[in-house]
Amino acid sequence: MLNVLFFKVTLLFYFLGTAFFLFNLWDRKGGRGFPSEPSRMALWSQKLAVFVTGTGFITHTLALAIRLKEGGYIPLTNLHEAISFFSWAIVLVFFLVEFQYRVYILGSFVLPLAFLSLMSAAALPNEIPTLDPTLKSAWLGVHTILSILGIVAFAIAFIAGIMYLLQERFLKSKQFNSLYYKLPSLDLLDQWNQKAILFGFPLLTLGIISGALWAQYTFGSFLTSNNPKQALSLLTWFFYLIVLHGRITIGWRAKKAAHLAIIGFVGVIFIFVTLA
Repeated sequence: MLNVLFFKVTLLFYFLGTAFFLFNLWDRKGGRGFPSEPSRMALWSQKLAVFVTGTGFITHTLALAIRLKEGGYIPLTNLHEAISFFSWAIVLVFFLVEFQYRVYILGSFVLPLAFLSLMSAAALPNEIPTLDPTLKSAWLGVHTILSILGIVAFAIAFIAGIMYLLQERFLKSKQFNSLYYKLPSLDLLDQWNQKAILFGFPLLTLGIISGALWAQYTFGSFLTSNNPKQALSLLTWFFYLIVLHGRITIGWRAKKAAHLAIIGFVGVIFIFVTLA
C-alpha cells in the first residue's frame, strides 16, 4: 500500500534527522574561536537535520492522509496508528517551537523520541482494521486526538525538564562545555515546562471528558468497571492537576517542576503503551 511506502520513507528521514541532530549535540568544536558558536560542520548538520526532518514530516503527513482515505476513518483506532500520530504531532510541535525560538538543540531531544516512537509503531501490525460500528463514533476520534495532543504537550515538558537538569548541572559544576552553550537558559526551559503543562492539562481534561461521552454513547455508562485505563487516566489527570496547582499557586519552579514533568511523562507512556 502507498501509505506503507510513505511510512517507511518517513522512518528513513527521521533516522537521518536524528543522526544529524545528535551530531550537532555532541559536536565539540567552537566556531571562530568562540565556544558558544557552532563549527561550520555543525552548521551544515543543523541545516541538513531541519531539511530531512521537514521532508520526513511531509511524507509522514501523506502516509496519514492516505491511510485516512483508504480506511475511511480517522486512523487512531489501534496502537500502531496512535503512536504514529504521536510521532507526527511531536515533530509538528518541534517545528512550531523552532520557528519561534530558533533553538536547534531541541531537535536533538525531540527527533530521537519521534524516531523511536515510529520504530515501535513499525513493529506493530499496521493492517487497516475492519472496524466495529461502535469505533466509528466521532467521539472516539475526538477523544483520541485530544488525549494524544495532551501527551505530546507533556512530552515537551518532559524534554524541557531533562534539558533543565542538564543545564543546572553544568552551572553548579561550572563545566561550561559546548553543550552548555547550546542549551537554552534555565528561565526559558522553565517557561517551556510550565507552558507545556498549561497547554497539555486542558487537552487531557477534554480527552477524558470526550472519552466518557463516547463510553456513554457506546456502553450506556460514563465509566466501565473492567477498564483499568480509565482509572489510571484519572490518576494521571490528578497528578498533573497537583503539578499545575503547585506551579500556579504555590510557586513550584525549576528543579522540582522538572522532576515532576519527567515522572509524569514516564507514567503517561506506561499507561499509553501497556493498556492501549
